[in-house]
Amino acid sequence: MTSADETPVRVGVFGLLGSGNLGNDGSLEAVLGYLLAEHPEAVVDALCGGPEVVATRYRIPATRLHWYRGEYRTASRAGAIAAKGLGKLVDAFRTAAWVHRHDVVIVPGMGVLEATLPLRPWGFPYALFLLCASGRLFGTRVALVGVGAAAIGNRPTRTLVRWSARLATYRSYRDALSRDAMRAMGVDTARDEVYPDLAFALPTPEASAPPDGPPGQVCVGVMDFHGGNDDRARAEEIHRRYLDGTTRFVRALVEDGRPVRLLTGDACDAPVVAAILDAVDSPLVTAAETASLADLMKEMAAADTVVATRYHNLICALKVGTPTLALSYAAKSDALMAQMGLAAYCHPAREVDADRLLEQFRALEKRSPELRQTLTERNQVASRQLEHQFTALTAALFPATEHAHAHAHARQETP
Repeated sequence: MTSADETPVRVGVFGLLGSGNLGNDGSLEAVLGYLLAEHPEAVVDALCGGPEVVATRYRIPATRLHWYRGEYRTASRAGAIAAKGLGKLVDAFRTAAWVHRHDVVIVPGMGVLEATLPLRPWGFPYALFLLCASGRLFGTRVALVGVGAAAIGNRPTRTLVRWSARLATYRSYRDALSRDAMRAMGVDTARDEVYPDLAFALPTPEASAPPDGPPGQVCVGVMDFHGGNDDRARAEEIHRRYLDGTTRFVRALVEDGRPVRLLTGDACDAPVVAAILDAVDSPLVTAAETASLADLMKEMAAADTVVATRYHNLICALKVGTPTLALSYAAKSDALMAQMGLAAYCHPAREVDADRLLEQFRALEKRSPELRQTLTERNQVASRQLEHQFTALTAALFPATEHAHAHAHARQETP
């Protein structure tokens, strides 16, 4: 509790939140749950990509991340290029002013230190650098919590990411590969810890018991996948191969009489769903409308098996204990599957081979009861590890609160 003469701690959350990516919003939801449970006195607001969505859904004040609303659209005309350039200057002052009003800023999860998907250096990497530099300038504690990182080839992007990490007060990562990547990029990670992805801290819906009788529904999580930051020259070829292979796989499931539920993880994935529905014209193929990771988890909990591409689609499936096959587009997906005991069930998203994928799928289903038990055990471990993450976060960002909690506990223990 905050006494009458104390000022409540001011906490900001930062990132591409409310912009249509369910994984990003799930990470925000997990951090807001932690703050409500452990620091209810905190006054929280956001600097984010979709302020209207964040303010409505999470009931916290929210400010737009970029002054220029067309920041993530390609600028070809002179006016748009000038507006983008002006926006960089304006954002420097806007970000500094926002950071200055806070005691703590949290970047909740997300792949903010990676470029596994197409990324321009003067978009989000620049915004993150402004945040961390402003935090160092004004003494605001900036925490990169459970974030993803990967080796970055583009020099400007790599430089901005490296300095963002160096300037942050606190860093933790969602897998060991991320910490190793930052170390390789010249960041001292000796005090940085690795914990499961923040989405594992979200509530888990009740799982349905696998039905007796014929095999049931398969959830297929799709993605508007065009390769990574280094694949721009062959992005359309990669997308065609991904879509063709995934479509052939869905058609094979339908020919076996399996109902298929198509899922997404970002608003941009809708055209892929539409293309598959058009190509596989069958009442057995339906599409789910999901607005949160909780919605995704409910769909996946009711399925026999999940095949998915997006990282947080995989997390949702693994978290509810449904046997899962990953269409893997980055090392983070392989690491996640290994962490949860399903390393053998990864298939490259860049080279989807429908026949090989079907073989892996059938092998996965044969081990379904065993794998459900494995996932139950691994989820219990992840839950305990995230309790440690939030304890460490309190110690790093809220030392006065931690001190008060320790004294209160000591008083309770005193006879």
